[in-house]
Amino acid sequence: MIFHRLASIHRNQKGFTLVEVIMAITITSLIGGGIVAGIFQILNVNALNITNMTAVKQIENAGHWISRDGQMAETVTLSGDEDGFPLKLSWTDWDGTANVVTYTIAGGELRRSHSENGLEISQNLVAQYINSDPIKTNATVSGTRLIVTITATVNDGSQIASKTRVCEVTPRPSLE
Repeated sequence: MIFHRLASIHRNQKGFTLVEVIMAITITSLIGGGIVAGIFQILNVNALNITNMTAVKQIENAGHWISRDGQMAETVTLSGDEDGFPLKLSWTDWDGTANVVTYTIAGGELRRSHSENGLEISQNLVAQYINSDPIKTNATVSGTRLIVTITATVNDGSQIASKTRVCEVTPRPSLE
């Protein structure tokens, strides 16, 4: 009779036991931890991709302009510095216009200055985040080829991306 009475008490009780509550909290914590770790991973990879793309875009832009002007150049003049910058490219157009383009690196920025017949007509920021270490960014002439190595290093907080591009250009021969 006593056992019958205890069984009826347990049947009428509502709620969860302590073991059930602890198991539910543990399972919820594991699922929540996995979700938080997944979100953190997605944000971390996204930040790294943005940093990489910024470095790639800067290198592509620098390579485009240097290759374009290098193919037009009849004369390539490097500075006496270890890195070869400022780099001066000169040519004469079909109409006799004398063009001089000078590339300089200062404060991590690659700048292009263009003058025609001695008058400066434009000065542009070509690329940012340029590494000014002469080993990583330099210009040399080998035979008839202009070889420019450019490295962009983007430091975005905890993410660091460094990309290097080597442009090899054969300037056009002088008409003289």
